[in-house]
Amino acid sequence: MTDLPANEWLTVPDLVDLLGLTPAKVRRLIEDRHLAATRRDGVLSVPAAFLRDGEPLTELRGTIIVLSDLRFTDDEIVEWMLAPNDLLDTSPIEALLAGRKAEVRRIAQAL
Repeated sequence: MTDLPANEWLTVPDLVDLLGLTPAKVRRLIEDRHLAATRRDGVLSVPAAFLRDGEPLTELRGTIIVLSDLRFTDDEIVEWMLAPNDLLDTSPIEALLAGRKAEVRRIAQAL
């Protein structure tokens, strides 16, 4: 399976098709912090960059939990993950995709 464009957003029905899960199980992935979602034009959406090889990025969950523990809202988590970060010289999600999980989490914990 090819990777999706980083700037693409996936709705719950998109994720149902992509992951082969029911809508309830997709929502459970979001509730259990395997994915983070935000509302775009009123529709719950997940950045395609949060998936790799048709699965939620495994490195993402711990970072989402760290940010949640810091009282970040889901919208703020998604925004932080996608925004360029000077300490990383890239966005946190790109750093996670590049295998820099420990560095991303250290920076998140310092917020």
